[in-house]
Amino acid sequence: MTDRARHRPRRWRRLLAAMVVVIGVAGVLAISLDVAGAGGRFESLVARVDRFIAGPPPARPIQATVRITPRPSATAETATPTTTAVPATLAPGATPGPTPTPLPSPIPKPPRKAVDFDIATDPEAVFKTELRKDWCSPAGVQMTLAQLGLVDTSDRVQIEIAGRVREWESSEDSRNGEWGPAAMALALEAYGAPGYEIRGFESRGDALRDAAVAIEATGSPAILLTWRGAHTWVMTGFRADADPAVFDDAEIKGTYILDPWYPRKSSIWGASDPAGTLQDTAEMRRNFLPWKRPEGKYPDRDGLFITLVPTLPAPTPG
Repeated sequence: MTDRARHRPRRWRRLLAAMVVVIGVAGVLAISLDVAGAGGRFESLVARVDRFIAGPPPARPIQATVRITPRPSATAETATPTTTAVPATLAPGATPGPTPTPLPSPIPKPPRKAVDFDIATDPEAVFKTELRKDWCSPAGVQMTLAQLGLVDTSDRVQIEIAGRVREWESSEDSRNGEWGPAAMALALEAYGAPGYEIRGFESRGDALRDAAVAIEATGSPAILLTWRGAHTWVMTGFRADADPAVFDDAEIKGTYILDPWYPRKSSIWGASDPAGTLQDTAEMRRNFLPWKRPEGKYPDRDGLFITLVPTLPAPTPG
C-alpha cells in the first residue's frame, strides 16, 4: 500500500470533522438569527444527516393498535322492579322449602350533569415546547411524564428522551423512522409510566370519550395523534355534558390540551395555543383527524382516530 493510500482514510476523517464544525457553526448562527427561515431548514438538514448516519429503522415487532368499537348505550336510567318468587301451594303434611331470596335491584344512575375535569392544576408548570420542529413526540412524552411527576421540563430531559429513540424505533411504527405511538409507549415505560395502550376508533367522539374515561380512572394524561398522525397533543382533561365514565352517550364538548408546537404558527394548521387551552368541538374537528401518512400504509391505523391512553393508575414519583 502506498503512503498516499494509507493516509486517505485519515484525510477523509479530517475532512468530515471539518465539515461538521462548519455546519455546526452555521447552524448555530442560522437558528439564533433565523435568517429567512434558515433555522428551520438547518433543523431539517440535521434530521436528514442523523437519519443517514443511523441507517434505516429496524423492523422489530411493536405494540399493535387495539381497535375499539363503542358499547351499546344503556337506556335504563332507573332501577327495575324487584322480582320475588312466589312459593307453590303446599300439599297437606308437606315441609316448606327455603324462602326464595329476592333478586337485587340495579343501582340507579346518578343525575346527569355537566362535567369539567382536568388533572393539570398548573398546566404551565408541566408544559414544554418542542426544541426542534420535529420533536413533538419527545416533547409530548416529556410533558406526560412531567404531569406524573417523573421528570422535569428542562431542555436536558427532552434532549435525553429524543436521543434514546433508537432504543424504541421500528419501521412498523414509523415508516420514516424514529417516533411513532409505539415508541412513545416504550419511552413512557422506560421513564416509569408503563401501561400506555395504542387504540384506534372509527369516530372522533368515541376516541375522545374513551380518552376522557381513561384520564378519570387513572389520573394520567392521554396522548392524541393529531394532524392525521403527524403531531402529538397531550390531553389532561375535558368538558362533557355528562360523566363519560357513567353515561356511554356522554358528549365531550372540549379537551384540555398541552400542544408542544406552541408558540409556533403552522402554515397549514395555524397558530398554536398556550398550555391548558380548552380546545372546543370545532378545534378538535379541525386538528384531530383520522390517521393518514404520506410515507406509507399502516394497516391497523389508516382511517382511524389514534390515541395513546393510560391503563394503569398513575405511578407514584420516586
